[in-house]
Amino acid sequence: MSKTALITGGTKGIGRAIAETFAQNGYNLILTYSSDSKAAQNIVQEIKNTYTVEVDAIKADSTQSASIYHINTYLQDRDVFLDVVVFNAAITLRSSFEDTIFEDWDRVFYANIHFPVFLLQKIINRINRGGSILFTGSLMGIQPHGTSLSYGVTKSATHALVKNLVKYLTPYDIRVNGVAPGFIDTDWQLTKPAEIRRNIENKIALGRFGLPQEIADVFLMLVDNQYFNGEIVKIDGGYSYK
Repeated sequence: MSKTALITGGTKGIGRAIAETFAQNGYNLILTYSSDSKAAQNIVQEIKNTYTVEVDAIKADSTQSASIYHINTYLQDRDVFLDVVVFNAAITLRSSFEDTIFEDWDRVFYANIHFPVFLLQKIINRINRGGSILFTGSLMGIQPHGTSLSYGVTKSATHALVKNLVKYLTPYDIRVNGVAPGFIDTDWQLTKPAEIRRNIENKIALGRFGLPQEIADVFLMLVDNQYFNGEIVKIDGGYSYK
């Protein structure tokens, strides 16, 4: 019997790697994206052609409350039930502490915390018993970093959300876990100046950035291993151990 995974932010970076990994393992996919419809449809077709699974993409900006209802309506109209939900979509804010305004701060909190909470509330009865919910956390939610205060705080909250949801999801027979990646070679990281990349690599015991596929493998492991529940798995190549 086929299984279905919903992956928010599933068309780029780590989200795309997660999508491809689950497709390779026979999952039909529903991917959300925020704006680039052409790129999303190209990825949908590519995954379909490569793995022979059903794939669809929904435009759903995680900073907009309407996206919650849009996703829920999509599932209801097609009578879709899910086996895996991956909350991967997130945004950041790189203004200085002194220049941060409330509206921008609030937008990060909405996308990274409020959106997954209230989307889950809407679709919880469309997740099959024995299903799995996964969150993309971050090393920045564990080890403070000077790049984005709002991102670090919301990722810390993501980790706390995973652990607190365990008790609420037990009656549904649904497990919840998170993955906290370190520095990963997504498009964003690949554009960093060489000197900055070297400075980061010098702090990583393995001496390199991680690959999106290496992160995706951990997501699949957390679904396949039925005894993980309420865990945050950090995967950072040994950051700060060098």
